[in-house]
This record gives sequence, structure tokens and C-alpha cells, in this order.
Amino acid sequence: MTPLDCQRERFSIPEDVHYLNCAYMGPLPIAAQEAGIAGLRRKAVPAGIAAGDFFADADRARSLFARVIRAERADRIAIVPAVSYGAAIVAANLRLPPGSRVVVAAEQFPSNVYAWRRVAARQGLEVVTVAPPDSERRAESWNEALLAAIDARTSLVALPQVHWTDGTLFDLDKIGAKARTHGAVFVIDATQSVGAMPFDVQRIAPDAVFCAAYKWLLGPYGIGFAWLGPRFDEAEPLEETWIGRRDSEDFQGLVEYRDTYQPGAARFDVGERSNFILLPMAIASLELVAAWEAERIQAYCAHLAAPAIAEAAELGFRAEEAKWRGSHLFGLRAPAGADIAGLQAALAGRNVHVSLRGSAIRVSPNVYNNERDFQAFTAALRMAMASV
Repeated sequence: MTPLDCQRERFSIPEDVHYLNCAYMGPLPIAAQEAGIAGLRRKAVPAGIAAGDFFADADRARSLFARVIRAERADRIAIVPAVSYGAAIVAANLRLPPGSRVVVAAEQFPSNVYAWRRVAARQGLEVVTVAPPDSERRAESWNEALLAAIDARTSLVALPQVHWTDGTLFDLDKIGAKARTHGAVFVIDATQSVGAMPFDVQRIAPDAVFCAAYKWLLGPYGIGFAWLGPRFDEAEPLEETWIGRRDSEDFQGLVEYRDTYQPGAARFDVGERSNFILLPMAIASLELVAAWEAERIQAYCAHLAAPAIAEAAELGFRAEEAKWRGSHLFGLRAPAGADIAGLQAALAGRNVHVSLRGSAIRVSPNVYNNERDFQAFTAALRMAMASV
């Protein structure tokens, strides 16, 4: 594996801005910015937009996302505006046994919870929320607890690959295998991992995967992707769009109404999916992410963050062991008595951007970060802890 070099020159981040917060929002690469500007200019004079253009970019985006998640078929990918939209597609097509259970992890991002709560309320299911045990082996014990919660009563398991608050890694291979043993639907919100962490949809074999583009795919806000497995081949879309119907490429024949859908997951695409600004931006970013490769991104982030994690440990902060967290997204739990307000001020004073989640600092680097970013971060930690 060829190591990645810092890619900061592909972004517009000033040298004095230490942005370690991709889990909050990924910055747009310059290529995506330029694609968006070109799209605006194209829409300003739309005479050059042909019928085929409503389809070409969508197909290109599907192919690139399929490459990123190692999907064998790009036609299983729908273009959606958000994770909640993908979850709503699945939720609308679920008929689960009354009295069965939905298993989720505690404090998941809401987009992968609310849809299942509604399904549970409407179909008479029980939502089982699995919290992390109070253990030194927190992440490992949490995975064990999730596996133990899945049994013959389970009809749906909904998880992320990494937890959005602190990067805790969930063993989707083992969890998915147990879900399949009991015939449970297995859905994954991969927003905080896909693009920066290896994800093999063929190996994991879920029923559905959702991913917003504006974080680790470095795309624009308002677009995302949903991979739908064979369980949903005959499912109904949320919208009855014209472009989702068979032969919609023939604009002259659109009033010859058809009851059959486009093959594959295109039937599930959001209305007006052929966005001539957002789609080219997403494509430009996906091309970069696919070329960098998730394994190399993980290795780059791990190498860059290792000295800071070690120094934070000397100051009393605790991180999960490497095999149970992402290298691109990890939490540093503050020691008892830490001055969180002082830490916030110290970080702001050095123009360091991270997220604070309770007593944990969520750090989420990417390929545009360098040693100076982490040096500024650790300097802020030292200042804050010196006053404790």
C-alpha cells in the first residue's frame, strides 16, 4: 500500500485554521467547488442541457459510490437527500412480526433511530437500546452486549459502523451474521465512516446502507446515497417520480404513462435528483475519495494522530484502544476535574476546531490535516490541564 501524502493543497483551508472536525462537516475540495461553479454557470444558460444529462451524472455518481463501498452492482444505489430519506424508504416497506424487537446502540445519530421508533409504534414492536457497559473494555464490551441482544425475537438491527460521538467501532461482520441467523433486517448508517474507513458491502451483507455525502465523502450538503439489497427489489418508493419510471429517457413519450419502474434502485431516487449543481460537486469529491482509498486514509490519519493521542494519555485523557475505534474519528475522554470550559477557550484561542461531546473531545482528522494541526491541538490540551 502506497502511503498518502498530505492533500491540503486540494482544499481551501488556511494554514492557521486547524480543522480537526470532519465528523461535523467535511470541507469541499477545490475540485468540488469548481464543479459547483461550473454547474451554476451551466444552469444560468440551460440551452446546452440535453435529455441525456438528466441521467449521465446520476449514473456516474452511482458507479463511484459503488466503488467506495465495494458494491458489485451500481444499480443497487439510490440518490437520496439525506440518511433519513433512505431510512424512510426502508421503514415504509417493512412488515415485521408484532411483538418482535428492534435493536439499536445507545445515542446513535437520530436519523438511524426515529424511523425505527415509528415502525415500532405502528407495528407493535419493542425498541431495545443497548448502552455501553461501564467497563475498562468499553468498546469490546459494547459489541458483546449488542451481540447478546440479538436473538430469535429480533426483527431489525440498525447500527452505524462507528459511533458518531467517539468513533467506537462496531463489528458489523459478526453483528450482521447474527442478525441474518435470526432473519432480522440489518441496516447501517455509514455516514461517519464511508469515505475514510474501509467498507465492504458484499462481505458485510446488510439489507440497506445509508450515507450522507457532506462528511467523509467531502461532498455538498443535501445529497447522499442509499444502497438497497435484494430484500427491497420489489419495494415501493416514497415518491412517484417521472424519472423513476421505465423509459423515462424518452422525453417525448413521458405522457405515455407507465406503471413499471426503472430497473434497480433508481426507482427510489429523490425527486429532481438530476441536480446540475450538487451532483457534479458530489462526483468531483467521490473521484478524489475513491482515488485516495479508505485504507490509505486510515493509515494517514493513524500516523498523524498517534503522537497527539499518546500526549493526551499522559495528560490523563483516555481513548479506546486502536482496534476498537476509527483512526479518522476518535474520542478523548477527559479526566475527572478537567476544565472543559477552559479547554474550549484554549482550543478557540489556537483556532483548533474539534467537537466536544459531554466529557469527550471528538477529534476527526482527514487527508488535509498535517502535524501543525495536531501540535496546536496538543498545546491547547496542555494549557487547559495546567490550570487543573
